[in-house]
Amino acid sequence: MPSLTRVPRSARKPAEDRRVDFERRVLRAVEELLAEGIPFTELAVQKIAAASGSARSTFYRYFPDKSRLLIRMAELATTDLFAAAEQWWADEHADRRAGVVRAIGVMIEGFRAHRHLLLALSEVATYDREVGAYWRSRVATFAALVHTRLDADRAAGRLADDLNPTATALVLTSMVERTITVACGLDTGISDEEVAEALGRAIWLVVYGDAP
Repeated sequence: MPSLTRVPRSARKPAEDRRVDFERRVLRAVEELLAEGIPFTELAVQKIAAASGSARSTFYRYFPDKSRLLIRMAELATTDLFAAAEQWWADEHADRRAGVVRAIGVMIEGFRAHRHLLLALSEVATYDREVGAYWRSRVATFAALVHTRLDADRAAGRLADDLNPTATALVLTSMVERTITVACGLDTGISDEEVAEALGRAIWLVVYGDAP
């Protein structure tokens, strides 16, 4: 007689699906707890597990410590954010200024959607070696993409000959990261649309302002 409680093998989710579901629940739980004003350093594993409807043993199976937790949550939260910027740098820049403003707008929207988590990441990265190394590596990977595009465009004569791709990539990446963090972390009185327009204009001028 078939069991009335055991889920048939054909109906069970693959391990990867279970992991994705679990990580999404944890992400929602962490962001909700942070939104309540609880600092990330004070978030107990038991509280996160309870809020996500999971056991501590399950939590530790996926996340051996809170540093790994924050890194994985940041990966989930920034996927679309980085994708928007990477897409602009990969595209043709016929509508240079309008295109970069749109990309920055998507980045701001993505950051604001996960504001509490990403602000916690920014803070923890300053003193947690593992989290700091992850974030520096992630930003460096994006800066390398920008550098490659600038180098190619300069070689093709689309940019000023004296533009330094390495230094410019560092300036642009740092400017975007810091501006969006401040805009979403403080009550500046400036709308997201205004920030996107100003930041997009600044990027466009740095890259193409003195182009041939």
